Amino acid sequence: MLPDAGFAARHAVLAAGYGHRPDPEDPAQVLAMPLVLHIPKADRPARTAVLEAAAAATVALCLDARVGEGEDGEPGPWQRDYLAWTGARIRKVARRARGAQWLAVQDVDGVTVDVDGAQARAFVPGPVGDLDPRVRKLQIGGTDLDHDDPDDADPSLPVLWLNAPLGMTVGKAAAQVGHAAMMLAGAMTVTQAAEWAAQGFRCAVREADPQRWAEVTALVAAGEAVAVRDAGFTEVAPGSMTVVATATPRDAVPGVPAGERISGRRWAFRRPGGRRRS
Repeated sequence: MLPDAGFAARHAVLAAGYGHRPDPEDPAQVLAMPLVLHIPKADRPARTAVLEAAAAATVALCLDARVGEGEDGEPGPWQRDYLAWTGARIRKVARRARGAQWLAVQDVDGVTVDVDGAQARAFVPGPVGDLDPRVRKLQIGGTDLDHDDPDDADPSLPVLWLNAPLGMTVGKAAAQVGHAAMMLAGAMTVTQAAEWAAQGFRCAVREADPQRWAEVTALVAAGEAVAVRDAGFTEVAPGSMTVVATATPRDAVPGVPAGERISGRRWAFRRPGGRRRS
């Protein structure tokens, strides 16, 4: 799939990295991308599917046409806020919603993704002190989802491996897999990213036991996978490696060449510029 110039320009922003500008002195002016997870009171979705939806929604917003320039060369409606955020520390804050609350936030600028009935919405980043009231009123913590036991990952999909011993809540994990999805897209070539976009940025989120974690972190050390290292503002210690993103499940299997997909194509990982911490 040949991406158009607009997609290539948006991908270049992710590939260049982020996190170059220090935080403002006023905490209310710190920039963050809000995430909202749809967690109904009854019929709660599977934790894994919610995290996969959060990851896909995040990267979908980052590569949405509205964060770039239009065909007329004019900036898209989300470009200014998005670029301000990518130039700063990359922060995300996850909230939960149900019922009328969930319906209301669909009218706030963002992208919703549904994975097997689980839904998450990523919103245009902005100052944490200037949130749309429909988002601000939502609860950040207090609700988690039970760990589920998903099937083996689809061999055609990227995998975001969570560091299970950290015991992150679903909200914290949602922010972390969102970071990982951004980094993975930036590490891909623009053609690979366009192919992923054509799949709706589907990915698999799986928890890594100690053996699998050792395997995927070895890929990070070899430059064949990307990792999120958290700044430690909430839940985990500063510098903790929270997620490793691999192109496919085969990348984490000893004896299989890293980057080789089932189809025989290869993923050319590049290290995105800028900081990797959230």
